[in-house]
Amino acid sequence: MASALEELQKDLEEVKVLLEKSSRKRVLDALTAEKSKIETEIKNKTQGCLGGSMQQKSQRKAELLDNEKPAAVVAPITTGYTVKISNYRWDQSDKFVKIYITLTGVHQVPTENVQVHFTERSFDLLVKNLNGKSYSMIVNNLLKPISVEGSSKKVKTDTVHILCRKKAENTRWDYLTQVEKECKEKEKPSYDTETDPSEGLMNVLKKIYEDGDDDMKRTINKAWVESREKQAKGDTEF
Repeated sequence: MASALEELQKDLEEVKVLLEKSSRKRVLDALTAEKSKIETEIKNKTQGCLGGSMQQKSQRKAELLDNEKPAAVVAPITTGYTVKISNYRWDQSDKFVKIYITLTGVHQVPTENVQVHFTERSFDLLVKNLNGKSYSMIVNNLLKPISVEGSSKKVKTDTVHILCRKKAENTRWDYLTQVEKECKEKEKPSYDTETDPSEGLMNVLKKIYEDGDDDMKRTINKAWVESREKQAKGDTEF
């Protein structure tokens, strides 16, 4: 197609040269008509080439678009509801506080599905898509500060190990959290040396009475009655 178009261009140039050199009307008319004919052919062939090129480009574009389409739409994986983890155990070494969470099959999920985020006084664990569920554990108000950079996690068979690096090494944690410490201390009987000693004793007896069984309660009631009788008789022994 390109060579035919080139030949027409050459014919047109030659006709133009002849028109410039001719002076006879009849020859001029014939050359002018031939010039118009050649120009029309050139125009048609040029449009045909452009049209074919555009068609090819459109076809290639359509093919590219088809290739860019995804082969299939994959539905997102649903993980169901989130289970709050409440059962765990913990211990400690000179450098770490170690928390152990048992989750059957956790070692079989992808590594990125087990995520732990640490702050200086907290950590939160999220296990995604384990048997169709997610598992979450959030522990705030740790008893003492930890090193975020030095803390980590390990996934073992059916278990997640959370390692909290103590900021102050070689210090003992009596409790995991500050809240746990406060709750335990509230349960302890108070022995205030500035108050009446008998009041502290009464608090102890009250605690034992509340926690004891029927036999213990009967024993305490009997001792209380006997104590009151002795006090009424002026006997201060108890």
